Amino acid sequence: MSTMEQFLPAFLEEVVGDRFGRYSKYIIQDRAIPDVRDGLKPVQRRILYAMYDAGNTPDKPYRKSAKTVGDVMGNYHPHGDSSIYEGMVRMAQPWKMGHVLIDGHGNWGSLDDDPAAAMRYTEARLSTIAMELLRDIDKRTVLFKDNFDNTNKEPVVLPSRYPNLLVNGVSGISSGFATEIPPHNLREVIDACVALMNNPELSLEELMTIVRGPDFPTGGLIMGEEGIREAYSSGKGRIHIRSKTEIEEMRGGREQIVITEIPYQVVKSRLVTAMENIRLEKKVEGIAEVRDESGRNGLRIVVELKKDADAQGILAYLLKKTDLQVTYNFNMVAIVNKTPKQLGIKEMLNAYIEHQKDVVIHRTKYELEKAEDRAHVLEGLVKALNILDDVIATIKASKNRQDAQNNLIKAYEFTERQADAILTLQLYRLTNLEITSLEKELKDIAKKIAYYRSILDSEKKLIGVIREELQEIREKFGIDRRSEIRGEVEELKVNLEVMVNPEDVLVTLSHEGYIKRTSMLSFTRSGGELESAGVKEGDVVRHLLEVNTIESLLLFTRKGQYYVLPVHQIPEFKWKENGTALVNIVPIPKDDAIVSIIPVKEFDLPNMTLVFVTRKGQVKRTELKEYQSNRSTAITACKLGDGDEIITVTLSDGSKDIMLVSKLGMSIRFSEREVNPMGRVASGVRGMQLKENDELAAAVWVEGDEGELLVLSDLGYAKRSLLLDYPLQGRGGKGVVTFEFKEGKRVKSNGDSLVGAVWSKDEIQLTLLTLSGYQHVVSTEKAPIDDRKSTGRAIAQIEKKDPIQLMFIR
Repeated sequence: MSTMEQFLPAFLEEVVGDRFGRYSKYIIQDRAIPDVRDGLKPVQRRILYAMYDAGNTPDKPYRKSAKTVGDVMGNYHPHGDSSIYEGMVRMAQPWKMGHVLIDGHGNWGSLDDDPAAAMRYTEARLSTIAMELLRDIDKRTVLFKDNFDNTNKEPVVLPSRYPNLLVNGVSGISSGFATEIPPHNLREVIDACVALMNNPELSLEELMTIVRGPDFPTGGLIMGEEGIREAYSSGKGRIHIRSKTEIEEMRGGREQIVITEIPYQVVKSRLVTAMENIRLEKKVEGIAEVRDESGRNGLRIVVELKKDADAQGILAYLLKKTDLQVTYNFNMVAIVNKTPKQLGIKEMLNAYIEHQKDVVIHRTKYELEKAEDRAHVLEGLVKALNILDDVIATIKASKNRQDAQNNLIKAYEFTERQADAILTLQLYRLTNLEITSLEKELKDIAKKIAYYRSILDSEKKLIGVIREELQEIREKFGIDRRSEIRGEVEELKVNLEVMVNPEDVLVTLSHEGYIKRTSMLSFTRSGGELESAGVKEGDVVRHLLEVNTIESLLLFTRKGQYYVLPVHQIPEFKWKENGTALVNIVPIPKDDAIVSIIPVKEFDLPNMTLVFVTRKGQVKRTELKEYQSNRSTAITACKLGDGDEIITVTLSDGSKDIMLVSKLGMSIRFSEREVNPMGRVASGVRGMQLKENDELAAAVWVEGDEGELLVLSDLGYAKRSLLLDYPLQGRGGKGVVTFEFKEGKRVKSNGDSLVGAVWSKDEIQLTLLTLSGYQHVVSTEKAPIDDRKSTGRAIAQIEKKDPIQLMFIR
């Protein structure tokens, strides 16, 4: 058989799947996920055991970290020194561990994410509480297994005499699984264990009165009791951790924000840098300086504010935009019987209690064996001392030690163990005092044996031992809670005034879509006239708004969409500059256009509604608050029918009348209140019944009977009719005639359709824009006052081939 014929074919998917499966199993079980019983990953367990085995305990001097790393790598963890030392460093950092397991000496890093010094420089030994994880390990309490090269034994799990998984927490990512368990308060967790042992049917609600939530070593405020409840129930949940802050008064009426505690796992230096960048980029008005004053007395970050700055507003902004407040996601996964499992707190505590039962049972069996062995020896010694002369004679008559041992067994029925003890007995033990002490020791041993047997025979007594030993650890190592828990998640509302300096400005949008924001100073310096506004040749300012930088603009498009554009986000230009294309700020499609702009400061104004009028005569009224949004993309403002489009959107309080004017000279006046408020994406109701080839040209808001309605045709013919001539009708009718078109071959045409309408009490300047882009500026006073059915008079010289496309008020 050739060499090639010895290979069997295999599919790549099967080979890769099999290998990756094995790798995943190893990573999950032996690298990244902790054991539910001792709360340790394998590398942590190996570090602690190696230090214990080498005598690197709290009562001994510190030892070089490099020696520990070498021991761990050589005996238990053949995965490189960096992963071992990183595990050591984490267990020595008090801002990451609820209780440090390694007592470090030297530079072990900092809250600023400074790395620890190299392992050849640092020294370490086990911390006092780490000894509680290893206590009784020499008493056969836990299983041991062969190390990687079968030259040594290592523990499968540590006895862990306190619930380390919850006390110190853990974070890890493996193949297909991740875990995130926060640290908890030692006293609370032990109290919960005791309560659960006393009453195994304890509910989660009752348990949460004992363990209120995590207790982070860095303190802070924990918000979200519901998230804690979810996590303790299912193993998954979300909370918010907020820094502990105070607003302090300074000299001169100024204030400063002082931060004394920051969220768990937040790097202090990055947090300070983020706040300093906010100051430098002037994202918030009012921050004078950001300083890190942390030192021997603890953490202290100071945000100094300018005079009259809104301290609460700036604090709210910093909490929202930096890691002063973070979200923490529970994902409580641990290894249970060699399998990763998502656990609630009750399951974790029950698993730990079961582990402690095993530990105490195995320890008790070990001590019972030792005690029974000692009792057996003592019985032999006491018996031998009672027949001392005979025993001595037998020994003297023997040839050697082995013969003496055999003779004692044969003559007096001693066991081999007892005979050996008699032969090794020292002569001073033959005194009366020593004989009495042996008898006393035998009685004491008998009591111990009875006690050990009672523990093994009684579940109640076993629980009592565990409870007593846990209480000792609680008294010795318990500390006060460091994190404050608040039930509700406080919503952060940041006022725009905090981020933007309030300033009155002018915003213009041209007919061709160029927008700009201009300061009042620039407008005044340029002459303070609309005519001096910078626009491209042939373009014209269509919208001119006097607004404040803390307001927002609602931009409504022809196709029924709208955009929310904060005024401060509009680029600033001088009055005589053209500005920038609107598409650079708002993602408006090429085939759409802005028809109305409405400035808004507050959206929850009572009785304020937006009224939409469409080309096909539909009218819709919706409350203003429905249009509040933080999105910068297009949002549906009104549902439109096929071929329909918005012609105007107006902010109204509902007290006026709407006058709709059609292109073919019809008009209707009805009360705005006839249109009931409806949802944001509704299509509205019929405002005017139009002829087949007619459509709306304009919508005008009027009130009372004063003033005139001016209508304008595409050829520049206009006339004014008294508002009194337009009766108030019901919504949805055909309306009345408002303009009469001239017809006939020998009659000069006054136009084919109306292009606009305006209600005027006083003189108004109008801009007329023709098809070619030519502009005419006219006064409403040029139009004659006439009947509704009159034909009007030319107020501008318009050629038939270049009709008016648009009319708007200057």
